[in-house]
Amino acid sequence: MTPTRSIIVITGPTAIGKTALSIAIANELNCPVISADSRQFFKEMNIGTAKPTVHEMQGVTHYFIDSHSINEDYNVGKFETDVLSLLEKIFQTNDHVILVGGSGLYIDAVCKGFDDLPEADPETRNKVNSLFETKGIEGLQELLKELDLIYYNQVDLNNPQRLSRALEVCITTGKPYSNLRKGKSTKRNFNTIKIGLNTSRELLYARINARVDDMMATGLLNEVKSLLPYKHLNALQTVGYKELFSYLENKTELYSAIELIKQNTRRFAKRQLTWFRKDQEIKWFEPNEVEKILEYIKGKLK
Repeated sequence: MTPTRSIIVITGPTAIGKTALSIAIANELNCPVISADSRQFFKEMNIGTAKPTVHEMQGVTHYFIDSHSINEDYNVGKFETDVLSLLEKIFQTNDHVILVGGSGLYIDAVCKGFDDLPEADPETRNKVNSLFETKGIEGLQELLKELDLIYYNQVDLNNPQRLSRALEVCITTGKPYSNLRKGKSTKRNFNTIKIGLNTSRELLYARINARVDDMMATGLLNEVKSLLPYKHLNALQTVGYKELFSYLENKTELYSAIELIKQNTRRFAKRQLTWFRKDQEIKWFEPNEVEKILEYIKGKLK
């Protein structure tokens, strides 16, 4: 028997309008929203993560926003476990739930399971940590490019946690991380409807640039300043924060830091699209096609 319970996935590159769409659909279907944005979990990071405000949420119940601290060690495996547990509770009173975000790995973990990859021994972990400490994120990037070019072209290159994990697996197994990630999907007890948002490159890049300007206007620099003592934490090795840390440490001019945020965000969006385009289940729409998207979802739910 086909399960009636459904997850509606809304994904796409950063700044494309996923939050607004998810809230519109949640209001229409009277269902909650689960965030699959790996930075919106952190309560200390607000402006730089484009976290929806209470006003923007319009009374819709949201999960995994402000759910963790930057001091916590939170990863995709824990997210999978936590979301599946939460879904069991949600599905007792609601047949539908929205999963929204641009973190493809986190969406895949919920929809089809996260591959059971080997844990690294302490020696390997120390080796990777030492590389990060001595050569920075560039050292991790260079080694991953050498050991696994396929994953290097897919991963968020500004995320040391993901780079380190991939390197640990490569070194432990002697095989590319990308090969080992192609495990069998886990059959879930819910249906999945996947919506992807995208538009022309010019329009997407204009949206990204405008969002960065808006973040700066609403206080991103002060937010980053307050987080300067924690800049070594994994959660903060991310676009929008690391560039402004450089400015605050007098390593660059403010104008250059802002331009670099825009450039790195555009590159990040490109990598997100590379990841999502591999998923044949995603039905793509322009961000303004709300009625068309609702019609498509309702057709799938029947």
